Amino acid sequence: MQVPMRTFCFLSLATLAAAADPLPEVVVTATRSENETKKIPAIVKTLDKKKIEERQPRTFPEAMRELPGVSIQKTANGQGSPFIRGFTGFRTLMMVDGIRYNNSTFRDGPNQYWALLDPQAMERIEVIPSQGSVLYGSDAIGGTVNAISKSSGFGNEAAGSFFSHGQSSYRWSSAEHSHIEHLEASIGEGQKWGLHVGGTMGQFGDVKPGQGPRMRNTGYDQWAFDIRLDVALNDHWLLTAAHQQSRQNDVWRTHATTSGIAFDGTAIGTDRVRSFDQARSLSYVRLSGKDLGGWIDNARLTISMQTQGEEQLRITGGGVKSLNDVDLSTLGIDLQLESLTSIGRFVYGVDFYHDWVETDATDNPIQGAVGDDSSYDLLGIFLQDHIDVGSRFHVTLGGRFTHARADVGKYRNPTTLTQESYSDEWQNFSGNLRLMYDLDDKDRFQLFGGISQAFRSPNLSDLSRSDIALSGQTEVPSPGLSAETYLTYEIGVKAQTETITASMAYFYTQIENQVVRRPTGVGTQVAKANGGDGYMQGIEFSTNWQINPNWSVFGHVAWVEGESDQFIGLTNAMRREPLGKVSPLVGYGGVRWQATSKKVWTELVCLTYGEAARMNTADQQDTQRIPPNGTPSFWLLTLRGGWQVNDHLILNAGVENMLNQNYRYHGSGSNEPGLGVNLGATVKF
Repeated sequence: MQVPMRTFCFLSLATLAAAADPLPEVVVTATRSENETKKIPAIVKTLDKKKIEERQPRTFPEAMRELPGVSIQKTANGQGSPFIRGFTGFRTLMMVDGIRYNNSTFRDGPNQYWALLDPQAMERIEVIPSQGSVLYGSDAIGGTVNAISKSSGFGNEAAGSFFSHGQSSYRWSSAEHSHIEHLEASIGEGQKWGLHVGGTMGQFGDVKPGQGPRMRNTGYDQWAFDIRLDVALNDHWLLTAAHQQSRQNDVWRTHATTSGIAFDGTAIGTDRVRSFDQARSLSYVRLSGKDLGGWIDNARLTISMQTQGEEQLRITGGGVKSLNDVDLSTLGIDLQLESLTSIGRFVYGVDFYHDWVETDATDNPIQGAVGDDSSYDLLGIFLQDHIDVGSRFHVTLGGRFTHARADVGKYRNPTTLTQESYSDEWQNFSGNLRLMYDLDDKDRFQLFGGISQAFRSPNLSDLSRSDIALSGQTEVPSPGLSAETYLTYEIGVKAQTETITASMAYFYTQIENQVVRRPTGVGTQVAKANGGDGYMQGIEFSTNWQINPNWSVFGHVAWVEGESDQFIGLTNAMRREPLGKVSPLVGYGGVRWQATSKKVWTELVCLTYGEAARMNTADQQDTQRIPPNGTPSFWLLTLRGGWQVNDHLILNAGVENMLNQNYRYHGSGSNEPGLGVNLGATVKF
């Protein structure tokens, strides 16, 4: 790992010396306000609309798979969860337009909820590793992801002019056996108001892996639509109203069924059927004010309502059928203020999220996958100050107080099998200190570092889950848990010039009180308990070199490893073991050519995962997903390109997995597509 990183660093720094100033890139997630990436004392990873359209991802998690330091796990073809700095599931925080997407039913480890987001509806995706607890609250351990939805762009139109535009796109894939149709349109009056509407339909067939026939029951259907209205009330105030909705039908966890396939020694499940129907919606109203004058310069109030539903159908090998439903609604209120003062730029406010949860199961008269008739509250107060000490030294200091409360209305006591209720609450204060020093007077090179606290309060899934866990285990409710706490140290360097963008960082996360599974002594039954003290550490490096207007090369390397105290097998003994399902060494590189007119482009990229053989006892017992000797390494070679035929027609094509590798991501339940062709067309009007 060290040799290629040193090589990359040497080449990058040698080229940096002769570079000039870049065009600024503006992000919002890292500081809760618009800021240039070079002024942020952390690494920010972004994926804009142009890249999303070029890469034609099938799902939202797959859209992120080429971002530096982000790796993907897919329990099933229709599911997916990103690993960021070794953490995933409810230890990474997902937001949509700055609104928490995580809720109190999110499961431990890789989960399926990210795949419900529609990448076609996104203007931009921003990833802030190891940051977010101070600004956004619980769960931001590995980092924070913010998906920013498309708008009409009415602010870019001439004042008073009526506008209308839109586009229709289609994507076909041979190995995935999939079809995706997307249609969007915008109308409005420049500088005054704009309405954007979009919709996506996806039909995903059975996947053809690198070896063998198509994998049975890996296909499913999905649809999504979004609508957003922006109205400029005056020169300072903007009103936004938006709604998003999506649904997946018949998504199988194939590895748990007899339709699964053995991969390098994995076991095949025994269920006849295990499938999910899932749906989500988000509605919100937001009032935003800018350049207000007085003590408050900027203000934003957001009121949101989200719903999430999942229905699990299971038919065991013996033919026993069961249904398990979870229905959740979340009310969110977020007030954010910003003040420019003589002692820095303050961003401060309060946010509140309340979950209502109803569940049921045909094989459990008391509860479904989590406690029935339950609720969960998160209340936070935050303050962050950005201070410029001279022209080159910058300090960011912040803190958040959080109060969390869980009320489990009905759950089944795993010992007495009787109905009980449970309530608990937690308080936490987390702070961060980030420093950045400009190494030159043109803001091209920065040295940054910091200390950041993070936390995760136990959610309803921790406290009351009654469901299948891993291969053959059954998880039961676990009241009495304490909050997890984390402390991350980070140091790095960034460079951004006219031709070079590069960054390198080392992080070390100290883990305390992590919630881990432990055996109850009853068969293969497991419960949750605090006790996973340990660490996660890693190094990330990425670079992009624009050699000339036509040619560029790019690449990144990410390495993470960690250990914690964990319960061993079916005993209550603990020992220090590797953290579960952590991604191996990941490398990525490519070369891109584009015509001077930028109407024709092509790129060849390679994504590689090393062998994932450093496993803990739980990984070794997850025999349906992880091979006995670990997940083999693989190389993915992709050639893709596009042609803007005219102002109205764009054609895209790609050949993926050119080496026809038979592979799966570490911890995944099904193999990925083999050699395949993707074709896409976009018509603008």
